[in-house]
Amino acid sequence: MTPEGAQLNDIDRQFAAFICRQAGSRDPHLEAAAALLSRGVTAGDVCLDLAGALDEGRAAGYRLESVATWRERLAAAPVVGAPGEFKPLILDHADRLYLQRYWRYENELAEAILKRGEPAQFDRERLKQGLARLFPATPGETDWQRVAALAAVTRRFCVISGGPGTGKTSTVVKVLALLLEQAEALGTGSALRIALAAPTGKAAARLKESIAAGLDKAEQEVRGLIPEDVFTLHRLLGYLKGSSGFRHNSENPLPYDVVIVDEASMVSLPLMAKLLCALRRDTRLILLGDRDQLASVEAGAVLGDMCDTGAVHGFSPEFDALTAEVAGDAVSVQPGLGPLGDAVVLLKKSYRFSSTGGIGKIGTLVNAGDAVAALAACLDPALPEVSLASLPPAGGLADALAKRITDGYAEYLHEQSPEGAFAKFSRFRILCAMRSGPYGVEAVNQLVRQRLAQAGLIHPHGRWYAGQPVMISKNDYNLGLFNGDVGLILPDAESGGELRAFFPSGSGGMRKVLSLRLPEYECAFAMTVHKSQGSEFDRVLLVLPDRDTSVLTRELLYTAITRAKSSAEILATEDLFLSTVERRVIRRSGLRERLWGAII
Repeated sequence: MTPEGAQLNDIDRQFAAFICRQAGSRDPHLEAAAALLSRGVTAGDVCLDLAGALDEGRAAGYRLESVATWRERLAAAPVVGAPGEFKPLILDHADRLYLQRYWRYENELAEAILKRGEPAQFDRERLKQGLARLFPATPGETDWQRVAALAAVTRRFCVISGGPGTGKTSTVVKVLALLLEQAEALGTGSALRIALAAPTGKAAARLKESIAAGLDKAEQEVRGLIPEDVFTLHRLLGYLKGSSGFRHNSENPLPYDVVIVDEASMVSLPLMAKLLCALRRDTRLILLGDRDQLASVEAGAVLGDMCDTGAVHGFSPEFDALTAEVAGDAVSVQPGLGPLGDAVVLLKKSYRFSSTGGIGKIGTLVNAGDAVAALAACLDPALPEVSLASLPPAGGLADALAKRITDGYAEYLHEQSPEGAFAKFSRFRILCAMRSGPYGVEAVNQLVRQRLAQAGLIHPHGRWYAGQPVMISKNDYNLGLFNGDVGLILPDAESGGELRAFFPSGSGGMRKVLSLRLPEYECAFAMTVHKSQGSEFDRVLLVLPDRDTSVLTRELLYTAITRAKSSAEILATEDLFLSTVERRVIRRSGLRERLWGAII
């Protein structure tokens, strides 16, 4: 966060005024800290780092002499406590200031993960046989899926991270088969209670599809024991209307032996803490996700902190020996990493993108922050899968998008069946970095409607029209529709051609809902990159704005590019592309240090 971005809004200033009233003092050090903390949490930070925020506080108009003085004045305030105290604000020994509840979430989550860091009981010979059967040998090459499966079976906490197409969910199907075998070998019975979950309804549906596809190749006895249903995390924990708590917690834990969560990068700090709190001591937790994707919309970058994103780690000598003996794989060794060192495995081989193809190569360059090389690759005609086109002025955006819109969306609008229409609609999507502004989702959706109407492909008169794509923006547990679910308004042949909203059922078919019953929704010709997480499209068109903003980061660009299976086109200026790749998402928290270093 730069000093230029230190402007405070009314909510920040009101919160600071409230804290000062509670303290009985208008101390500018306390006022600045509270205002900047409020601003940071809104932007996704878990805490305020005093050293990093000193210039921001000065830019916002506060007279702050030094970090040492700021720390001393805060520590003397009656509303600021040390870790473990019950005060509105908590200041730790690393000069990080927290809201009480966020300090508690971070502390509880770190403690719960570290307690699960020790190895689990397993049958070595049965595991060796299972790995050999499920992961055929690849001579001269470490099979990271096999290593991940080994880690997941031998530990009660495991993170399997990797980019699109690296086989995270297919690995988990095999992990479940191995765990069922282990239960039999250890005499604990084969009826393992397994829960599959994801942060959103859309991600849950995709996990369900992936698990179903993996089960086609699984042995018959395994298929019947792996659950078909996939929960959203809110449904798994027991959503309580009007409450921030859940039915399942430390006093009423979840009844499962194994819990698997996909798209874990989308899970916020509060939700992850509540999940860990609701697990029994002996429950095995396996998290899947891409550590390089955008973090959750809410506070925290939990998966990134768990994976220590940006750092390269090896494994303990003990894990290296176990891997060599049981799996036949070689891993790098790095002593002294602590309990999390053997629990995080990165899948490195993409089965969807070639490392020399455009999407795979440019995604890697963007992740590495190599802006110049990434730009050169986008402009290289030998890598046509990802291209960069000049961003037109706002007044010329409609003309620039006209052909792209009809080429991308005309086909589904000619399809008669809901299944066929949705399949063709899902082949192309426009992604935007922003919600508002001339290059944002709202404006681009309007341009798409106008262009398709001009072409006679849709007739957008009234509240609903045939071919209208809708994206749910508020969960409805009664209808089973969740934030991020995408459907189409189409004529229903069974209802005399009346319009209905059709959504994928998760079992290969479609289910229909009366349009009047739909929860809050928005148009979905274009969506934000954040909303696209967990989705795949054959082709993607990414529209960036005409000016720089802190929203534009390499994580956003990487997430957008890797939503495409075949091709991605980026509308942006070259300068903006370069600055986007150079900027990283930095979310302030203490979780990474708690998990990978000394607990402060």
